Amino acid sequence: MFREIRRKRQALSQEETIDILKRRTSGVLAVAGDNGYPYAVPISYLYDNRKIYFHCAKSGHKLDSLKRNAKVSFCVIDQDQIVPEEYTTYFRSVIAFGMIRILENEDEKRSAIEKFALKYTPNDTLKNRQKTIEQEFHSLCMLEMKIEHMTGKEAIELRKEKY
Repeated sequence: MFREIRRKRQALSQEETIDILKRRTSGVLAVAGDNGYPYAVPISYLYDNRKIYFHCAKSGHKLDSLKRNAKVSFCVIDQDQIVPEEYTTYFRSVIAFGMIRILENEDEKRSAIEKFALKYTPNDTLKNRQKTIEQEFHSLCMLEMKIEHMTGKEAIELRKEKY
C-alpha cells in the first residue's frame, strides 16, 4: 500500500524516527485541499504512542479538507545542513502517513491538550496550565493522526559518521 523507501541504506530505524518525532516541535501537515490542490500547512504537534496530535481552530481550510478526506501526510525536518562544497545537504527527516480524526470526546480532547501543554510549557505551573486550557478549551479543536506508515531518512554522509 505504501512505497518502500528507495535508498534503504539511508533509512533510519523506527527508534531513531520516533526520537525525532518526540524531540521536534513543528512539521508540515499535508491534506487534500480545495479543487484538487494539496494543502500543506506548518503546524505544532505532539507525538504519543504511534499517534500525532495537533490543535487548531474549529473552522478553516484544514478542517474542511479533513472532513472531505481524512488521509494525510506529515513531515518533520530534523536537520538540513547545507554543504556548498559538496553541492548537497546533510539532512535528516521523517514522513508519516495516516488518518486523522477530530477528537469529539471531551476526555480524549482534554488528555491530548494537557499532554500538548506539558510538551510546550514544561516549566509552567499546573494551576496556570489548567487555567489556560480551561479558557481556550471550548474554542479548541484537537486532531489525532493514527500513523499507518512512517519512515525516517538521512543523508548517506550522516549514516557514515555513525559507523
